Order: sequence, then C-alpha cells, then structure tokens
Amino acid sequence: MKTGYKIENATLVPCDADQAAIVVYLEMTEVEKAEFLRMYDIDPSDLDGVFDADEVPRVEFFDDKVFVIWKHPDNVQPGRTMLFEVSSLGILATSSKIIFIVPRGTLSLTGKEFKKVSSLMDCLLRVLLLCVHHYQGHLKAIKLVAQDLQAKLVTSMENRYLLQMFSLGESLVYYHTAIEGNHTVLGKLRGAVDRLRLTAEEVELLDDVMIENQQAGKQAGIYTAVMSGLMDARGTIINNNMNVLLKNLTIINVVFLPLNLVASIGGMSEYTQFTASLDWRVSYGLLSLGMVALGWGTWWILRHVTERQYQAGLNRGGSDQANETPGGR
Repeated sequence: MKTGYKIENATLVPCDADQAAIVVYLEMTEVEKAEFLRMYDIDPSDLDGVFDADEVPRVEFFDDKVFVIWKHPDNVQPGRTMLFEVSSLGILATSSKIIFIVPRGTLSLTGKEFKKVSSLMDCLLRVLLLCVHHYQGHLKAIKLVAQDLQAKLVTSMENRYLLQMFSLGESLVYYHTAIEGNHTVLGKLRGAVDRLRLTAEEVELLDDVMIENQQAGKQAGIYTAVMSGLMDARGTIINNNMNVLLKNLTIINVVFLPLNLVASIGGMSEYTQFTASLDWRVSYGLLSLGMVALGWGTWWILRHVTERQYQAGLNRGGSDQANETPGGR
C-alpha cells in the first residue's frame, strides 16, 4: 500500500501518492517493487536488504540521492509472551522526494514529532527521531516487564517466567545491536552535512537524534548486562524454591512416619482390646492426645536439628571468612 504526504504550513498533509513529496510504502507488493526499481534506478539487492530483518544498518550516497537502511522496533502485541523484535526501514532521499519503505508494521507521520516540518530532510530526521523515541519507550516497557517477572520468580517453581526472562534478554541484545548500527548511520549522515545540504536547524536536529540514540544505546547496554548477569541467580532462585518445597514435604512425611507406625502396630481392633476396661471415649481421647503429642515432638526435634545445622553452617562460614582476612590469620 502506498500513501503520500505534502508539506503545507509546516505540517504534513495527506495527498495523492503520485504527486506527493513524501511517499510511504507499507508492505510493498511485487508490482510496487518493480515500479520503485524502474522509477528510481536502485539496485535490487539494496531493496532486498530492506526486507531482510538481519540486514546491517547502512547508508549509501549516489550522485543525486541517498539510500538508508535503518533499524526500527516493531509494534509489540500484548499477550502471554511479549516479543520485542526489530525490522528494517528503507529510506530513499532525492532532491524533490522522500520515500519510506516499511516491510512490516506501520509508520505514522501525524504525531507530535511532525508538528513543524520545514523541509524534506527535516521530515527524514524527524522520522529517525521517532524511531529512537520508539526504542526508548520499548526499553521502559522491557524494564517494567522484567521487574514484574522478577517478583513472580521469587515464589515460582516452574520455568515459564524464566523463559520469558530469556526472551527479554534476547530482545535486548537485538535492540542494542540495532541501536549501535543506527548510530553508525547517523555518524555517516553527520559527516555528509555539506553533501546533504542541511541547514543549521537540520544539523542541530541531527545532533539531537544522535544524542537521543546514544542514550538509548547506553540504556539498552546496561539493561542487557544486568539481565544477563542475574540470569543464573534467577535460575538458582527457582531451584531453591523447589528445594524448600521438597524439604517441607519431607518434614511432613517424617512427622507422620511414627504416627503411621503406632497405628499400624496397634490397629483399631487391638487397641480396643487393650483398653477394654476403659470407656471408649476416654481411651480414644487419650490415643488422639498421644498421637498429637508424638507428632508435635517429632516436628520439634526436626525443627531444632535443622536450626542447629543452619546455625553451625553460619558459624563455620563466619570463621572461614575471618581466617581469610589479615586480622584473622
């Protein structure tokens, strides 16, 4: 699908795509690809690179035009697992027209970034700034999702949340790589200011885009390092939760073992014979109290043995640490 815009009163106004100064191709068809290659004399391999999600961001200068492959984040679809993916954006700039090629997703030119558009290159730079802001918004969302998953991992005993954390970590790696590649493109554009004939205001806007992109790259790098560094710790938390559950179940089992032994040896009929001289309410009341006392005693012994072992481990660890310090030698 092809849409067109023109600049009127410093704003972008939709118009017929054939007479538009700014053209946006959304999910370009084969017919539109052939038309694009014929009209603008672009190498087919360059156009194919736009539709390759693994293509490296780059910029190529020709005699009368500039071709850019830029990485931008895809829109996130909310669901059970949030996927943050990156795709390519193709940009062809000539002296009289700007063409944006969007292989998937959308490209809105009606936001606050496009309130005061003075020229075609100004529009191009604002699109780049919009993508950078899109990255920053997704990085904030990734941080919030990671915090939510972290809270769930504290009590979780399954791998579902851990797998979601791995997915977020992978998304951060893609984001960080894409942002760094975009920074290289911005550096090349900054070095070709005279060739692009940018005004002082456009150069200032380009510098702002570079600063925002650099900040997003640092933010993505920090998030990536933190998430990858704590991934093993999060896996250990799940294993520890499982160990605690097994420990509690084992204690319950041990508490009931002597009770089962007493009930198995005595049995209901034998106990009735043993206490035939007593009223059944008294005999079975004493039996219930005895079973409760035996169970409580077993639990008390297990609890104090466990606490003693834990305290001994702490004391041993403290003494080892003291011996490793110069004062403890």
